[in-house]
Amino acid sequence: MSDPADREAGPILGLDLGQARIGVAISDPGRRVAVPLGTIRTGAPADVKAIAELVRANEISAIVVGLPLTLSGEVKEAADHARRFAEALRGFMGIPVHLQDERLTTVEAERGLSAAGLRGRERREVVDQAAATLILQAFLDRSR
Repeated sequence: MSDPADREAGPILGLDLGQARIGVAISDPGRRVAVPLGTIRTGAPADVKAIAELVRANEISAIVVGLPLTLSGEVKEAADHARRFAEALRGFMGIPVHLQDERLTTVEAERGLSAAGLRGRERREVVDQAAATLILQAFLDRSR
């Protein structure tokens, strides 16, 4: 896996894989800041097709998939799923796909949304994209 800073600049898509939804975030073309983009319902092949459409429409140059390791760094079922999903995207999209440790990003997203006053359903609707934004921002910061 090459260093993201070595590649041509362009927006990067960040994904937080959930049970029912995939949170989506996007970076600016200069790869400095991540912002929420929305969510995609899980379920093959529609989810991959929706991601492919986002890649095409936004001229995405790379994808970052959150890797949900345990707090001790172990790989469990969710991390295996993320790795398989990333591999499928690599084969289907033809652009680099990276994995980013996402430990505690959903917890951090929940705290931030709670502090912003979002409750219940409102918060559930945006937590996945907030987590995707944190995952992508961590990747961007690491790449500088």
